Amino acid sequence: SIQSFKEERLSREFSLKGHEDAVEQVGWHPSDPNILSTVSADKTLRLWDIRTPQKTVACISTKGEVINMTWRGDGSTIAIGNKDDMVSFVDYKTHKVVSEKQADFEVNEIAWSADERHFYMSSGNGSVHICEYPSLEPVFQLPAHTAHCICLKFTPDRRYFATGGADALINIFDSSELACVNSYSRLEWPVRTLSFNHDGRLLASGSEDLVIDIAYVATGEKVATIPCNAFPFCVAWHPSDNLLAFVTDDKKHGGDSKHSRESEKSSGCVKLFGL
Repeated sequence: SIQSFKEERLSREFSLKGHEDAVEQVGWHPSDPNILSTVSADKTLRLWDIRTPQKTVACISTKGEVINMTWRGDGSTIAIGNKDDMVSFVDYKTHKVVSEKQADFEVNEIAWSADERHFYMSSGNGSVHICEYPSLEPVFQLPAHTAHCICLKFTPDRRYFATGGADALINIFDSSELACVNSYSRLEWPVRTLSFNHDGRLLASGSEDLVIDIAYVATGEKVATIPCNAFPFCVAWHPSDNLLAFVTDDKKHGGDSKHSRESEKSSGCVKLFGL
């Protein structure tokens, strides 16, 4: 569903209907605020124009269940990664898959470099794999974590990128030197989600801990801790304000558990936090 933030409240505008299974990722076009992409366990990538929400712009079949998606900075291409560690590149204008790469390692999050000449993939072996783009020839394997490297996020200006791993560490790298400039850990569980704020000075992180950590990128110093009723599996900063949206896997109970026969229900809850 599309929701707007007005007068300090979220209000639902409309729903985009078409997927036949769980929606795994949502991403806005980098420069067109009307275009949205979604991927689902129904093995499709769908493009939407929110000015005409009643129908999809395009529906592209994918190989396997897609779990990751990212837009190229110029909006020309969408990269998607599936559960079988295949990364596909979809041309935005033609809606065709133009190339594919079958990785021989576990692929987690994916992203383009600042100059868009390289493509980054966080991996299950704790490294960030860097390839040339569009040839996808391997260039470098950057050691990042002692366990699975799960998260990979760039600052808005692409000067730095952060990784989060199963070792509960958060590492920040200089993207031009590929050197780690900071590392910290306040979470006890594997880091599952990261997001830089609009000026790249703050980094929010979440795991299966019942908190979200917000830190200064330059020092790793804690700015704030947001308590959660359930673990946060997605965090995202507003593009121009210090407003953080996050999703938790809250549980709803149908009354007193001693007397109610209604089973526990799961519902994803979107919440906002402002600095």
